[in-house]
Amino acid sequence: MSTLDLTKHQRPLRRRLLYLLAEHAPAVAVALCFLLPLTICVLTAFMTQHQAGTGSLWPSPWEFGNFREVFSAMPFGRDLANTMLYAGLSTIGVVISSVPVAYALARLRWRGREAVFMVVLAAMMIPAQVTSLPLYVMYSHIGWVGTLKPLIVPTFFGDAFSIFLLRQFFLTIPDEFTEAARMDGAGELRILLRVLVPMTRPAIAAVGLFAFLYAWNDFYNPLLYTGNSDTGQTLAVALSQLAKNGHQNAYQLQMAASLMFLLPVLVLFFLAQKVFVEGIALTGVKG
Repeated sequence: MSTLDLTKHQRPLRRRLLYLLAEHAPAVAVALCFLLPLTICVLTAFMTQHQAGTGSLWPSPWEFGNFREVFSAMPFGRDLANTMLYAGLSTIGVVISSVPVAYALARLRWRGREAVFMVVLAAMMIPAQVTSLPLYVMYSHIGWVGTLKPLIVPTFFGDAFSIFLLRQFFLTIPDEFTEAARMDGAGELRILLRVLVPMTRPAIAAVGLFAFLYAWNDFYNPLLYTGNSDTGQTLAVALSQLAKNGHQNAYQLQMAASLMFLLPVLVLFFLAQKVFVEGIALTGVKG
């Protein structure tokens, strides 16, 4: 093939590449907006303290001891255990309490059902700051302030967003499945556990992942109830106080601790990405 033929062949290829680049330019720009801060965080975590404060973008040399030093700069292990306890138990509480309520709002016929559903929707719209003061006073009277109990126990009484999400999914399941189970003599609890729960695993997984991510990243509530505790802090609060405990200019330690805090969530999301996307897609099919 001659040089002229190669040039003619490359022109359509270049046009296709330019067309694809122009078509996906907004998506690439948005991706860079998210990836750039993460990239800076990762690179800073491997810098020395002198280099982290100079504005350099590339570690030279690579300092791997920052991650080990984090454990001496803060009680990372204890705070990680508190975060895992809060995130794990609250996820269990949200799933266990929200599934029956969503089933009752979607599949059962009872007086006042629509009014209760409107209350659930209203609860979703109330900012957490509105109820913080009365809840803090109540938990203070029963001696729960300074512990993880105000963060975990309320999740076992339902979550408005999770109830709404699961209700939307339950509405997409044909009534023939539940009617056939009732004709076979199954009670409502058995229908829920044996018929609907296996069919709604993607939605339940999505709700569980939402609850876990919310608890893991939650800063306001742990700061409110455990901010003055020496042993009950979560990682989100501890990271914010790392700069106040004699490490104001230790940017490399702050980035290393943030990276370790972020890593479990990234791994969990990539492992459950398929179920998460499927659950979100299916919960909005029918209103």
